[in-house]
Amino acid sequence: MSFFHAGPAPKGFGPRPGALRDGLDLHPGMKVGLFGGSFNPAHDGHAHVAETAMRRLGLDRVVWLVSPQNPLKSSHETAPLAERMASARAVAAKVGPAMTVSDFETRIGTRWTIDTVRALTARYPGVKFVWLMGADNLASFHRWRGWTDIMRLIPVAVVSRPGSQLDSRGAPAAARFARFRIPAAQAGLLPSLKAPAWTYLTAPLNPRSSTAIRRGEALIPGDG
Repeated sequence: MSFFHAGPAPKGFGPRPGALRDGLDLHPGMKVGLFGGSFNPAHDGHAHVAETAMRRLGLDRVVWLVSPQNPLKSSHETAPLAERMASARAVAAKVGPAMTVSDFETRIGTRWTIDTVRALTARYPGVKFVWLMGADNLASFHRWRGWTDIMRLIPVAVVSRPGSQLDSRGAPAAARFARFRIPAAQAGLLPSLKAPAWTYLTAPLNPRSSTAIRRGEALIPGDG
């Protein structure tokens, strides 16, 4: 089994000048989920991940980090940032007021998740961050730059998605950090645990996906 980008990721050049005003208003002791993605467009599946994580982990807030451009995806298929921000805000608003949609990565000029996480943990010491992802992302997590650094920097919560349960549980990242996985029944402890620590949460599955929406494919009955 091969592991991509398994070594330490070099540190970036730091935030852009004037990037200190991020509007997140986070305070020590808060339990905050970081939910990154293209949100191209945002949909009910994203809301499912955010809502499940907030409820099961006992989070105070979930920050939707809308990426300027996913390095693993084509820019030709990615809508402008303003459109994706609006899409994420519309969907996040349905979950509740504890959802915050942010262009933090654009503001500070980071391209890779590892640099974003480093910047947030340095800027907000005392905040209990957890990285959130759908199980479909866990399956390819080993392709992310500095993925082992991310696992060692903050706890990670993975929420099941349609068609990805079996594949993701056998993912390189799951195998590499198998001994640091905590039972879903103890998920409420995750924000206070020292990384590496992660959990896999199952919940009623929501099959909506950004790819299907962009292609105009039919959705399940009653799903809008």
